[in-house]
Amino acid sequence: MLLLLVSSALWWMPAPAQAAGAEATAGRVAFIGVPGLLWDDLDPAETPRLWRLAGESALGSVSVKAVGTVTCPYDGWLTVSAGVRSAVGHRCGMPPEPVAQGGGAVVAEVRELLQLRDGTYAGTLGSAVHAAGQCTAAVGPGAALALADREGKVDLYASEPAGLADWSRCRVLAVDVDTLVKPYIMDGKLSQEPEPIAPERRRALVREVDAQVGAALDKLPPDTEIVLAGIGDHGSVPHLRVAMWKQPADGVAGLSVGTNSTRRDDITVLPDITPTILAAAGIAPPPTVIGQPWRLGDRTTPGDLRRADLKGTAVRGTTGVFFTAFAVVQVAFYALAYFLLSRRRRLGVVGTAAIVLACVPVSTYAVNLVPWERSPYPVPTLIGGVLAGTALFAAVALGGPWRRDPLGPPAAVAAITATVLVGDLLTGTTLQFDSLMGYTAVVGGRYYGLANIPFALLATAVLMVTAIAAEHLVRAGRRRPAVAGVAGLGVAAMLLAGWPGVGSDFGGVIAFVPGIAVTALLVAGKRVSVVKLGAFCVLGGVAVSIIAVLDHLRPPASQTHLGRFVGQVIDGTFWPMIGRKLGAMLNTMLSPNLMPIVLAGLAFLVFAVLRPGQISAGIVPRAFARAPMLRAGLVGALVSGVVGMLVNDSGTAVLSMAVALAVPLVLHAGVRSPEEEELLGGPVDEGGRHDDVLAGET
Repeated sequence: MLLLLVSSALWWMPAPAQAAGAEATAGRVAFIGVPGLLWDDLDPAETPRLWRLAGESALGSVSVKAVGTVTCPYDGWLTVSAGVRSAVGHRCGMPPEPVAQGGGAVVAEVRELLQLRDGTYAGTLGSAVHAAGQCTAAVGPGAALALADREGKVDLYASEPAGLADWSRCRVLAVDVDTLVKPYIMDGKLSQEPEPIAPERRRALVREVDAQVGAALDKLPPDTEIVLAGIGDHGSVPHLRVAMWKQPADGVAGLSVGTNSTRRDDITVLPDITPTILAAAGIAPPPTVIGQPWRLGDRTTPGDLRRADLKGTAVRGTTGVFFTAFAVVQVAFYALAYFLLSRRRRLGVVGTAAIVLACVPVSTYAVNLVPWERSPYPVPTLIGGVLAGTALFAAVALGGPWRRDPLGPPAAVAAITATVLVGDLLTGTTLQFDSLMGYTAVVGGRYYGLANIPFALLATAVLMVTAIAAEHLVRAGRRRPAVAGVAGLGVAAMLLAGWPGVGSDFGGVIAFVPGIAVTALLVAGKRVSVVKLGAFCVLGGVAVSIIAVLDHLRPPASQTHLGRFVGQVIDGTFWPMIGRKLGAMLNTMLSPNLMPIVLAGLAFLVFAVLRPGQISAGIVPRAFARAPMLRAGLVGALVSGVVGMLVNDSGTAVLSMAVALAVPLVLHAGVRSPEEEELLGGPVDEGGRHDDVLAGET
C-alpha cells in the first residue's frame, strides 16, 4: 500500500520545468551539426572556438541512436528532418548532395525516403517551417537534408559557409560541418572499425572543425540561438556526442541540457533536436514529432560529460563478456550441483554457491553506488565492485539471524534484490542506468524506468519473498492474509513497474499480472488452468493500456513514451516501432549468452522433480513438501518470465534472469530442508557430507 501511495504521488508531480528557449516565442535559431564530435575532442588550446562556445552554453550529451547499432551522418540528419528515429534501411554514409535550384536547392532523395519504413516522416522539419510562413537556409548537404520539406526544397543553400551571402534572411538555419567524419567513410559507408584513423590525424581534423564552426559563428546575427550537436557516430562503437545550447538570454552557461524524452538532466536524443529548433523559431511541432524540446538542468562540466561517455562505453564493451561468463558459471554450477547431489556429498557447498550465484544480479546495480568510472582502470574496478557486492550480499544472506530458517537466506536475497530495485525506481533509476544488467544511453534502447532484465529480477524477487512470507502465515493458519499479502505487494510492485515516469515498463505490466495471479491462486490452494492464465494475460494488457491512456491525457510535455505510444496508435504511426520491437524480440530468442541459462536451469529443475533420486537426492521435492508456498513463488516467477519473454523486445533475457534468480533460491531451500537432514541421518557436517546416506529415496 505504501508503494502504491508513493507511485500515485509521483504520478501527480509536475513535469520538469522547460527552459526559456523551449517556449513557443519567435526567434532566430541556427543548428550546427558536427557528426562524430566527442566531448573528449574539446580542449581550450586545440579547439578555442568550440571551447569558448561551451563556456557560453548549456552543455549535455546526445545519444545518437537512430535505428541501427551505430548512426551514420545520413541517418543522423534524416532523423533531425523527421523528428523521429529514421534510417535509410542499410549501411550508410554521407547524406546526399542536393541539386542547386535558384538560390536554394532540392534534395531529390526525399521522395524516395518517404517510401521507406524508417523514412516516412522525412521533411517534417522543413515542412513545419514553411507552413509557418518562414524560410530555411542550409549550409552543406546534411543541413539541406535536415531542412528540406517533403518536396525536398530548401529556400537558401550553399555548400560551404563562404557561399551563403545572407545569414540573417531566414529565422531557421542549419550548418553541416562534416570534416571530422569524412575520413571514417570508406567505400561510401561508415567504417566498421572502432577507430580506423590515428589519434594525431583525428586531432588535426578536430582543429579544422573548430575553425569551420568559428567561421559560421562569426557570420550569425548576435541574437541567434545556437544548437550544436554531434549527430552521428564515427565508427563501429557508439558514443555519447556533444550537445551545446547557447541562448540570447544570460544565465544558461554551465547548466546541463536534458529533455523529457530521456528524463535525464544531461542527455538528449536526436529526435529532440527537431522540436528544439522549432520552439526557438516560435513554431509548434507537428503531431508526428516524438522528440521533446531541450530543457535546462543542474550544473555540469565537460569533464562530467566525458566521464558519462566513458561509463556508458565501458559498460557496453563489458556486457557481452560479462553475460558470457555469467552463463558459463550458471551452467557449470548446475553441472557441479548434479554431480554432488547425485552422490549426496557437499550439500552445504551447493547451498552456499546457490546463494552466491543469486546475489550476482543485484550487485550489478549496487556497484553504481560508487564512482567506479573515475578509477584509472574503470572496467576492472567495475568487475571488482560487482564481485565485492556479491560477496557482501551473500554474507548478509547466509550470516544473518534468519540463517537458521531454511527459507531465511533465500528470503534475504529476494528482499535485497527487491529493495534495491524498488529504491532505484523511486530515486530516478540511477543504479540501472549504465549497469551491466541494466541499460546505457550509449546503446540508446532506454534512458529511464525499468528495463526488461531488471523487471524480471524485480518480479521474481517480489513473488519469491511474498511466497516465503505467505508460507509462514499459512503455517500459522492465516491463509487469507497470506493471499492478500501476495496480491497486495505484487500489485504495488506492478504499479511501480508500469507507472509513467517511474517504471514506465509496458510489457512488464502484462507479464507481472499473470505471475501475481498464479502465485496468489496457488497460495490460496486453487488450481490454475490455461484459460485462467490467458485471462490473466489479457488483464495485464488491459491494466497497462489504462495506465498508458492516463499518461496520454496529460500535457504532451509531461507524457512518457507510454502516452506517446497511445498517440501513435491513434494517428496510425505506430507500426514501424512495433516492427522494430518484434524484430528485436525474435533476434534475442536464441541468444548464445542467455539461452544456456534458461536451458540449464530449467533442465535441472524439471529433472530434479521428475527423477529426484538421480538428479537432486530429492532436494527440490522436499523443499516443496516442507514449504509449498515456495513452489507457488517459483511457478509465478516462471510464468512472468515466459510471458515477459514473449511480449518484450529482450526476449530470452527476461526468462533467463527469472531462472537465474529463482532456481538457486529454491535449490538452497532444498539443501537446508530439515526433512533431508532427518532422512539422511542427522545434520550435515561442515563439509556438507552425511555419514549415513539413503540412496535414491525421496
